[in-house]
Amino acid sequence: MKKRTKIIILSVMVLLLGVTGYLNVALNKSIENNVQETTTTTSNYFTSYRTDRESSRDRMLAYYQAIADSSASSEEEVNNAKASILDLAAQIQKELYVEGLIKGVGFEDCVMSVTPTNINVVVKSSGLNETEVAQIVTILQEQLNASLENIKIMPIA
Repeated sequence: MKKRTKIIILSVMVLLLGVTGYLNVALNKSIENNVQETTTTTSNYFTSYRTDRESSRDRMLAYYQAIADSSASSEEEVNNAKASILDLAAQIQKELYVEGLIKGVGFEDCVMSVTPTNINVVVKSSGLNETEVAQIVTILQEQLNASLENIKIMPIA
């Protein structure tokens, strides 16, 4: 593969990552502001979020795998692609584990998004009391070494 092709592939990957980040921020602001009613049910929200997250990750994995499998990729590019695949797999595993722990303390459903600076958690609840917030924060701090100022918890009824 030519160097130009590699640059184009990497540029597209970075662009897709940026779009994913933008959509994540827009989705979180939409939830936070809660300005208008939506006809989407809560269960559809959680299902839709998981589907979108999985689809985005599948695309990222496909790009990394294409670089790793390409005979034209340099050894450094292959190593970086493989490291990125392992990092993404670790993030997926952490998110699933922590979401399971949060559900385990009594919430019907939960999704989370981990960025380099923030952890956003959306739980299915009509409202959160101090004890429930403390339970979620404790789980996030213990499992992800998160600091309180980087945690955002949002209930959705």
